[in-house]
Amino acid sequence: MQRFLLSRLVQSFLIVLGVLVLVFFMVRVTGDPAALMMPREGATPETLAAFRHKLGFDRPLVVQFLDFISRAVTGDFGNSIRYKTPALPLVLERLPATLELALLAMLMAMVVAIPLGLVAGSRPGSLWDSVARSLGLFGQSVPNFVLGMVLIVIVGVWLGWLPVAGRFDLEGHVDLQRMIMPAFVLGLPTMAALVRLTRSAVLEIRSEDYIRTAHSKGLNPRRIYVRHIFRNAAIPIISVLGVWYGYLLGGSVYVETVFGYPGTGMILAEAVANRDYTLVQALAFFVCLVVVILNLLTDLAYAAIDPRIRYGR
Repeated sequence: MQRFLLSRLVQSFLIVLGVLVLVFFMVRVTGDPAALMMPREGATPETLAAFRHKLGFDRPLVVQFLDFISRAVTGDFGNSIRYKTPALPLVLERLPATLELALLAMLMAMVVAIPLGLVAGSRPGSLWDSVARSLGLFGQSVPNFVLGMVLIVIVGVWLGWLPVAGRFDLEGHVDLQRMIMPAFVLGLPTMAALVRLTRSAVLEIRSEDYIRTAHSKGLNPRRIYVRHIFRNAAIPIISVLGVWYGYLLGGSVYVETVFGYPGTGMILAEAVANRDYTLVQALAFFVCLVVVILNLLTDLAYAAIDPRIRYGR
């Protein structure tokens, strides 16, 4: 287990280092960072050169990269161009909102998809199986921003059941009702993929020889289902939950923009529109860092469930 943990830690470190390199070069491949950040109105070659010198973009690229790495490891990504404050506090201020939204979306997906997938897999061809397949097709076919606008009009405006924007109520407290629609829209593709994965895992495990042997021995069907089918079906489900949670964090850009939800997705869209170079870098790095940590935890949970992972790698 220690060897497995050490291997995953080294891989995570290399991924984080690769993310830093990617974050550094992602703006530079699109052109001159100074030209991207400086307002186009009234910009002259002289003012552009002065602005480039002020930010250090006229230095050799290797020097810029080493300086960026040395500051990034301490959490210093520079000041936001728009907000005139350090980028890190802005990210840390918005990150909990997105983590909460993604967590609620994942919980919604799991509560609906896992039981439905288990029932559909154990009863192929039944009504529940048809519902599961329909949900899988619908959830992976409808764009989340389109579904979000439809729910805003129907559920929020016409029926008035739920608030359509924001995160806080009038007293400044987190309002769960305001998170229901964006969380559902954000988690629907994951719900669809999870119900299909659960159904397929159950169908595959039910056809295994040891399941038929358990039935032939006269074991209680419920015991077979709980101790053998469900336990083994949980292995592929757990192995992808961390990855899908990362997808939820990345996919929150459209959902948060549609619902006016004040998370990292919304501020990232604003930063790109305003050419806020330093804020884009800080947001991209910290979201990727969260995903790397989640994937590491998922690998450790996977190894704890399946002992073959501990000794096979």
